[in-house]
Amino acid sequence: MDKKLIIKAAVNKVYDIMKDYSTLSRWNIVVNEATEIEPGKFFFKTNVGDIYNTEIENIPNERLTSTQEGSPMTSMGYIFKPVDEGVEVTLWCEFELEDQRSVMEIAADLFLKSLKVYVDYIEAGGNPEEYKKSFSKIK
Repeated sequence: MDKKLIIKAAVNKVYDIMKDYSTLSRWNIVVNEATEIEPGKFFFKTNVGDIYNTEIENIPNERLTSTQEGSPMTSMGYIFKPVDEGVEVTLWCEFELEDQRSVMEIAADLFLKSLKVYVDYIEAGGNPEEYKKSFSKIK
């Protein structure tokens, strides 16, 4: 499954936000806590349970790929493609049970929209330390 969204920002700005897993809880509507266990491996306390995320690929400004434990997703990743309007972000994931597809599509959509709202806030001069995430901000 994959979902795409265009964000009006430079690819390096979006990539820099995405590669910093420690700040995921600041803007990701589902993640409540992010703790680094070791380089490239994080523990996420989320609205849907506890997840261990291990980064297995990181190509700056192009792609990030991770495996997950404790999640319906076995692997997931992001592809960053510069476009005239900014950057097209593709979120893809693999999961074991096909009946989870509709829930995964909703989650992917919420994730990309919360990323867009956060990037828009930063691009408008907002202070990341003062950002307050909420469902009401996601359009």
